[in-house]
Amino acid sequence: MKLKLDMQGQTFGPFINEYTERDLMLFALGCGAGLNGKDELQYVYEKDLKVLPIFYVVPIVDTNVTKTIDFGFEYGGSLHWSVDLKIHQPLKQKQGKLSTNVLLKGLYDRGLDRGLLAQHIGETRDESGELLFTCESWDCCIYDGGWGGPKAKADIVDIPERAPDFEVQETVPLNQAVIYRLSGDYHPQHVDWEYANKFGHPKPNLHGVSTAGVACRHLISSLLRGDPERLTRFKVRFTKPLYPGATLITQIWKIDDKRAHFRVADAEDPTKFYLNFGVVEWK
Repeated sequence: MKLKLDMQGQTFGPFINEYTERDLMLFALGCGAGLNGKDELQYVYEKDLKVLPIFYVVPIVDTNVTKTIDFGFEYGGSLHWSVDLKIHQPLKQKQGKLSTNVLLKGLYDRGLDRGLLAQHIGETRDESGELLFTCESWDCCIYDGGWGGPKAKADIVDIPERAPDFEVQETVPLNQAVIYRLSGDYHPQHVDWEYANKFGHPKPNLHGVSTAGVACRHLISSLLRGDPERLTRFKVRFTKPLYPGATLITQIWKIDDKRAHFRVADAEDPTKFYLNFGVVEWK
């Protein structure tokens, strides 16, 4: 399929997402919250319910957005590359309607055998029109490069060469992708074994946003005394597919009183990173 390069610079939407307490809790379950039935119940129990902030990425990555902004890429080779979420105002209501406009900022050529990078920027507002969060999301389309387009600028976050200030280990349940997909990302590579095999995966892999949600929980518990409403920014690169059943370690370096860098490594092979070049900021 030929790339539709003229779609660059266009804004799509508004995409409307209605949510309830149930949606917030289901999303958190898909990110591993409440895993032992005791801890982090604030994300999965309607009593004093808190929103896991990675929920704010959902409006830009759900299936409706992907299908609408179809610039001619091979769907089976599309992977989440990175996300940079900036929270202007956390959700005030535990149910309501969100409106998101998404700009296809640009398409960047990585080469014939390396695919392309697609840059999307979404702005999400509540029913009163107040801007809640801005999310810059990048996808890597591994079969669609080589047309001679521009290159994306390098974006590397320094990871300190000292031991992490915090480390949190967790094993991802085998059914986490099956749960997470109910929050709106229905790509078959996360549930369909035959489809996943066709595109080079040994089995269905976990959604990048779900992996980010696991890290976000670890960051909030380690840095913010469990208060998600203090988070103002979450930025990370998705550097390797994670398959449910893996044990991961979130490694966190505090840079100053309002910023930390992080990455997520494989517990059995700490040189292998599922997430890297991460930044969190808070108030």
